[in-house]
Amino acid sequence: MTTHLDCIFCKIVASQIPSRKAYEDDELLVFHDINPTAPVHLLVVPKEHFENLISAKPDHAALLGRMQLLAPRLAAENGAANGFRTVINNGPDGRQEVYHLHMHIMGGAHPWKRMG
Repeated sequence: MTTHLDCIFCKIVASQIPSRKAYEDDELLVFHDINPTAPVHLLVVPKEHFENLISAKPDHAALLGRMQLLAPRLAAENGAANGFRTVINNGPDGRQEVYHLHMHIMGGAHPWKRMG
């Protein structure tokens, strides 16, 4: 696992900062967003540090696919039975705030009405 000392998600992966975990395996950690914009708002974070899709390499393809395939199960298990959205923000124009690749899973009763 590659980490960056000042990365908040690397610190969460390393259990230096607590999180409310929804799922974990050898490659991924999924936890509840501390500032949710939807009734169900999870963050899917690779344990390997890389900034975003812009910096992803071909060897990340399987990991990125696993993230997408895990989303429906986690959305349903956490209460988004009628649908959800996934979002990966990339770079400053893509509204990325934490420069460690992560995917938002947002669902529940009309979460898009709360988002700006």
